[in-house]
Amino acid sequence: MKNGLKKLLSRTVVLAGLVALAACGQTPDEDATAQQGNESSEESKVVTVKHEYGETPVVVNPEKVVVFDLGVVDALDYLGVEVTGLPLSGTLPAHLSKFQSDEYENSGSLKEPDLEAVYEMNPDLIIISGRQADYYEELNEIAPTIYMAIDNENYLESFEENMTLLGEIFNKESEVLAGLNEVNEKVEALNQSVTELGVNALITLTNEGGVSAYGAVSRFGIIHNSFGFLEADSNLEASTHGNKVSFEYIADLNPDYIFVVDRGAVVGGEGTAKSTMDNELINSTDAAKNGNIVYLDAALWYTATGGFTSTLKMIDEVSSAIQN
Repeated sequence: MKNGLKKLLSRTVVLAGLVALAACGQTPDEDATAQQGNESSEESKVVTVKHEYGETPVVVNPEKVVVFDLGVVDALDYLGVEVTGLPLSGTLPAHLSKFQSDEYENSGSLKEPDLEAVYEMNPDLIIISGRQADYYEELNEIAPTIYMAIDNENYLESFEENMTLLGEIFNKESEVLAGLNEVNEKVEALNQSVTELGVNALITLTNEGGVSAYGAVSRFGIIHNSFGFLEADSNLEASTHGNKVSFEYIADLNPDYIFVVDRGAVVGGEGTAKSTMDNELINSTDAAKNGNIVYLDAALWYTATGGFTSTLKMIDEVSSAIQN
């Protein structure tokens, strides 16, 4: 995924086809004409989205929506908006298991859209994020396509912008406001608890026996930037794939908490994080001695960030970890 991109710079609502009618003295026929005019103008309401790859007019309440970002799928499900197609050629987080059904069309995988299948769905709107960026032009030829991904450096701000936009597109403004309030309240409570503890953390990702570490400027930076954990190592470079580290490095760093994301559990179907981290060096850390090695839900943190339910689950996972 691309880092540091400003995903949604601004949003403009354009109303088309408004007809001025006199407020009084109308005949029944005029009333009917006025009602039809109002319905027509409502149908032609458009949200013009400025995003990473251009400016796209989107008709409000599109009927057929193909979504490649699982965080957006999560958000639309939370808001009660149905999707037509999504990437089903891969692992879905447990809270999105309802989509493993014949009711939903398979649009390919997260990294390789099935362009022919998407074309046959005849969508009114396509929503993508970083993993599908290379296919933007081809998808945009099929239907209006917008880029909507999380800015990891500013997760909550980016998240709020994305959810607000979805509220405008699908007429779900009040539902979005309620969801944002719940997220903000939970984040504030978690941040206060973590700040009072004054603890640091190292965020790691395991893959085929190796370990990478991530700092505040990373895909998992919300743990530092919003949840309140200090960085065990403030010198980690920003990198999509993290910084390769050794067990000796982790032991010398001796973090208070170690958060672990098991990539193998998502891309390979077999998790090996616990066996990877179960060794003498890791077990010598304060995190291990105090039971503060936290194995995060990999499908959630690796593939579905940026939705209402996923964000709330992320908050709850970390909240539970500091309460143990």
